[in-house]
Amino acid sequence: MKRGTSGISCLLAIDKPLGLSSHDVVNRVRRALGERRVGHAGTLDPAASGVLVVGVGQATRLLGMLTLDDKRYEARIRFGAETSTDDAEGEVTREAEVPSRLAESAVAAAVVASLVGPCDQVPPAFSAISVDGRRAYDRARSGEQVELPVRHVTIHEASLVDVDTSDGLVWTCSLHVSKGTYVRSIARDLGRSMGTAAHLCGLRRTSSGPVGEQVCLSLEELEQMTALEDVLSRALDPTDALRLPLRALSEADLEDVRCGRQVRVGQAKQGGGLDSLDQSARVCMVREGRLYGVWEVRGRRLASVATFPDGIMGVRS
Repeated sequence: MKRGTSGISCLLAIDKPLGLSSHDVVNRVRRALGERRVGHAGTLDPAASGVLVVGVGQATRLLGMLTLDDKRYEARIRFGAETSTDDAEGEVTREAEVPSRLAESAVAAAVVASLVGPCDQVPPAFSAISVDGRRAYDRARSGEQVELPVRHVTIHEASLVDVDTSDGLVWTCSLHVSKGTYVRSIARDLGRSMGTAAHLCGLRRTSSGPVGEQVCLSLEELEQMTALEDVLSRALDPTDALRLPLRALSEADLEDVRCGRQVRVGQAKQGGGLDSLDQSARVCMVREGRLYGVWEVRGRRLASVATFPDGIMGVRS
C-alpha cells in the first residue's frame, strides 16, 4: 500500500517477535497498511516477545488513555550470574554458587509464590527512565554510575511453570504485575534473596491490560492482508480496551459530537441511565461500530476529552 493516510483507524494487538524493537514493529505496520500515523503502547525490549498494542490512524490518540496498567509475563530466570543489564544481553558483573535446593520444584514453587504482594524495587540501570533529561541507558552506556529511585510496585500473582537443570538452573515463572514493574529487577533481586545471583534470560508478555496473546496478530499475517475487512476483522474493540461505559449516539448527537458541542448525558448503549456517573467520569461515544470520542460528565452534560470525527473502527459492543 502507498505510504500516507490510509483511512484506517483502529487498534491492533501485534505479537512482537524477538529481535525487533517496538519502533521496528511500528515501522512494519506503517508499511503494511500504507499509514504514517502508527504508534504503540507499552514498550517491549528487542529481547522480549509478546503482546504489543498498536494504534493506527486516529487510534494513535487513544494510546495514552488505555488502561493497560497490569501486565502478565512468562519469564525465564537463570541463576548463577548477574549482568550489567539484568538480562542476558549484558556483561556478567558477578557470579555466585547456586544452592542445590533451588533445583527442587517444591522449593522453587514456594519461593516464587512468596513474591506476591507490594514491594519496592530499583529499576535496572539500563532502562528508559529519564534522569536529568537523559535516558538511564545512555548514561550507563557512557560509563556513568546510574542510581535510580526505588519504585513501589505490586506483584499480583506469581507461580512456577518449570525448573530446567539441563544447562545450569533456569526457572520459568508466570507473573502478573502492576504498571512500572521491571521483570529484570525481579530476577536480579530473586537471585540476591536466595544467596546467589540471577538474571532474566527470556521474557514473553502474555497480556497487556485486557488484551491477551490469543487476540494477537503476527506481522507476517498483517503483511499478507490486502483487504480492509481482513484487517478490521482482527482489530481490537477500542471500548473494551478503554474499559469505559458506552453512550450510544443518534444521528443528531453525532453531528454535535463531531463539532465538539456538549450533549446530554443520556442512556448507556446497553440500556439504563448514565446519570449516576460521578462528575468527570468518562464514557465512550459510539455509533454503528465506531468510537467517535471519549467524553466526560460535566453536570448533566457530556463534554469532549478527545473527539475522533471519522470514528475509530472495531466497536462490537
